[in-house]
Amino acid sequence: MREITIPISPETIRELHTGDTVALTGILATGRDTVHKWMIDTFIRKTRQPEGDDLEVYEAIKPVFKNSLIYHCGPVVSGVETGDYKFVAAGPTTSIREEPYQSEVMRHFDMRGVIGKGGMGAKTLQACQELPAAYFHAIGGAATLIAGSVEEVIGVYKLDFGVPEAIWVLKVKQFPVVVTMDSHGKSIHDEVEMASRKKLQALIGS
Repeated sequence: MREITIPISPETIRELHTGDTVALTGILATGRDTVHKWMIDTFIRKTRQPEGDDLEVYEAIKPVFKNSLIYHCGPVVSGVETGDYKFVAAGPTTSIREEPYQSEVMRHFDMRGVIGKGGMGAKTLQACQELPAAYFHAIGGAATLIAGSVEEVIGVYKLDFGVPEAIWVLKVKQFPVVVTMDSHGKSIHDEVEMASRKKLQALIGS
């Protein structure tokens, strides 16, 4: 398993290939459906005007995401009422929901990749080649184990979106992931889909 420290350089991303196992250490942040739409509408496509704390949050998260990762995660967090936050469960959520937004978000914030489960589509794969970046597959069903990788909750933004949809800034150590989409245009998810389609066609044709 290769150990990689965040922030991640473009050169390090280029060294990674699908199938590589990685342990991530450093600072990253979570973001799901509501966060992606908020980023796109307010700061990228600019179809809505910033309001409330939008600009303040934007300035705070820009340096967090640069050369770092966005984690598709809806965590279970204790201590929300007191501000003594502790991640109880931190499993990945299905990434493909963010496909309409992800490439633009990655480019805008100069991210080095995404963590999630299930893989993503052609637009995200293209962005991985251009930036460069990678898609890191986290283990579904291992929410408690992954929560053990969270050393500290550094902060939270947009808690008004709800606990699962907020932006949680985390310090992680030895976060276990597998590269399933790399910066060289390869996607394990595409390969599995193609192989499955061939088998299905063979079964139907037999």
